[in-house]
Amino acid sequence: MAGGVLMAAVMTLTGCSSGSDDSEKETGSSNSPAADSEKAPGSEQGDASDTGQASSADQSTAESAVAAWVTAVVKNQPKEACLLMGEAATGSKPARAGTEATCDSNSPEGAKILESIGKFRESFTPDPPSADPEVEVAETPATGDETVVPAEKITVDGQTLDKIILSRSTGVEAGQLDVQVHSSKIDDRWYVTNIGFDIG
Repeated sequence: MAGGVLMAAVMTLTGCSSGSDDSEKETGSSNSPAADSEKAPGSEQGDASDTGQASSADQSTAESAVAAWVTAVVKNQPKEACLLMGEAATGSKPARAGTEATCDSNSPEGAKILESIGKFRESFTPDPPSADPEVEVAETPATGDETVVPAEKITVDGQTLDKIILSRSTGVEAGQLDVQVHSSKIDDRWYVTNIGFDIG
């Protein structure tokens, strides 16, 4: 389930200990909330009835979508973060965007997704935290309708996200952590479609 994938990514990020073998390389990848769930009505690409319009955030560029997603995570707004996530098209499988149905806390799948997204908050929040964080994402070249934004190009209240995550981790040194936020264009709006972690 998607919630389990997100949970694995969180554990990869925050579960490191000083006793780990430095020669081993851990990798984690967190797919979108829609990745393994049942297809929600109207969630297929091209159907505007239930995709793309759920969030009021600026999704005109990959950078604005990533900034809005990180802001929602840090402000403890997991449903808003979920609505800013999607699943990129793969093969014959159409792209899908986060919807009200996907992110419904009253459904078992939605509740797990929101809980898992919420676990990113501690790792993404700078010290000292602020009630209204200022998140900026540097311009990042796109390849077609996909963009990969390194964590060092994302700042939260002036601190780069990679350094924030590093300060919240145990047993991980500078240069060992590689975090990337993937964004894809779905129905003319950009969504966060994958979170990649590489620790080793």
